[in-house]
Order: sequence, then structure tokens, then C-alpha cells
Amino acid sequence: MSNQLIFKDLNFKLAVINELMYVQEVLQPKLDVYEFIEKQRNLTSSEAYGVIEEEGYEVIPEVLEHFKNLEITPKMVENIEELHMDGGDEIYSQVIPFWDGEDDVFSVNSAVDATLLSNLKSISLLYSENDSLLEEFQEKGIEADWL
Repeated sequence: MSNQLIFKDLNFKLAVINELMYVQEVLQPKLDVYEFIEKQRNLTSSEAYGVIEEEGYEVIPEVLEHFKNLEITPKMVENIEELHMDGGDEIYSQVIPFWDGEDDVFSVNSAVDATLLSNLKSISLLYSENDSLLEEFQEKGIEADWL
């Protein structure tokens, strides 16, 4: 039986994965979109580069699916006290390599998953259409603000 956390908001999970994989570096191996596409599609490195050049302005489905299915356990997240989402976070350039940060594709829309991170004390969020989002986090005892 798996002890993995079940996230309801994929964008919240992406923020957690970014923290674990690219900031704390405890979730390994780090995904590199070029190497990942090369292996997934059985391409040469130059072919993978061409694919990214062509498809990298939109979500690369295999990458998003990989992150969606990545197992995160309670033990992995126990050291996360802060999440500071930023449009320049490494994970976003893996999912959409040439993302310009000008839309809300990675915005967290609910605080429901905050309970999965028992030690989370503060979060800085990318813009969201959900006007009550900050209050939702604050009601859970988590300091929250917009980036």
C-alpha cells in the first residue's frame, strides 16, 4: 500500500515538487525536459532539442503527466515550511519550456492541499482568479500573499 499524498490541485503539487526537486534537491533525479523527451520519444539529443523548440510554447503532455504521477510522501514534505511560487521557478520551464509567465496556467486555485504539508507556515502565490485564496490559506494558519 502506498503512503503517497493525494493532491487535488495539480498546480499546488507542482509548487511542492519544485521545492523538493529544484530547491531542496531531495527529490531526485531532477527532471530535465530535453533529456526526458529524448528518452520518452526515443530521440537523439538534437532531435529532442528540435521537439522542444517546436512544442515548448505549450504544455508538454509527457512532462506534466510525469509530475502528476510522481509519488510524494508525507516524509518528503515534512521540511517544507515555506512555498514561494515564482514564474521563474525551474519546474515551469520543464512543463512549458518557453512559458512567458503572462497567464495563469500554473496558478493555485484552492488551499485544500495545504493540509498535506503539516509544517507549512507561509506561501507566496502566483496570481489567481480566486479572490478568496489568500483568506483560505490564512484560515489554515498559513501566512499568504501574492507574488
